[in-house]
Amino acid sequence: MIICKKCGTGNPDAAKFCDECGTRIETAPAVPVAAPPPVEVAAPAYVPPATDPAVSTPSISEAPRSVSITETDAQPVVPLSPAPPEPPPAVSNAPIDTISARLIIERADAPPVEFPIAGKEATIGRWDADNGVFPDVDLDQYDAEAKVSRRHARIRITNGRYTIEDLGSTNGTYVNRGRRLLPGNPHLIEDNDEVIVGKTFLRFVTNK
Repeated sequence: MIICKKCGTGNPDAAKFCDECGTRIETAPAVPVAAPPPVEVAAPAYVPPATDPAVSTPSISEAPRSVSITETDAQPVVPLSPAPPEPPPAVSNAPIDTISARLIIERADAPPVEFPIAGKEATIGRWDADNGVFPDVDLDQYDAEAKVSRRHARIRITNGRYTIEDLGSTNGTYVNRGRRLLPGNPHLIEDNDEVIVGKTFLRFVTNK
């Protein structure tokens, strides 16, 4: 910006007359700006690398000695055989509950129906999931008149001998068409005996 010497108004650098008073503007010659002197940077002093007197450099003229390996020096490579797998644990083939006897429904118009008796005791009755009754010998589908109680009777084996016990059934338990068994009194039964629960006839057979 150029300042007018007469009125003091600032004008653009390229103006030849003052915008305020019209006076001719005299421009002063440009003063060259001196460049700053160059800065000298001192080079770092050279420091020779330290040498370790304990390490000696081999001479170039020295050739490395060749080492020959004969067949006797090399050890044979023996492959490692994997360890044998551990044998599986022994599993016993013995049944948990051995079937020792059967109750058989003998029907003239249909094949016989067998109920295995395993373990030390088996209950006879009718299946009832609502009341949590799940007898070992379920006669529900063979008792059309519902004469068999849910918990009707129980067969036990003691010292190799079988007994049957009425569990307080409604229609009673009979052996070989004898007297009605008293509830809670075990009665001895043997192979081929006839057992009647309610109105269902069963044949008791032991494994000989």
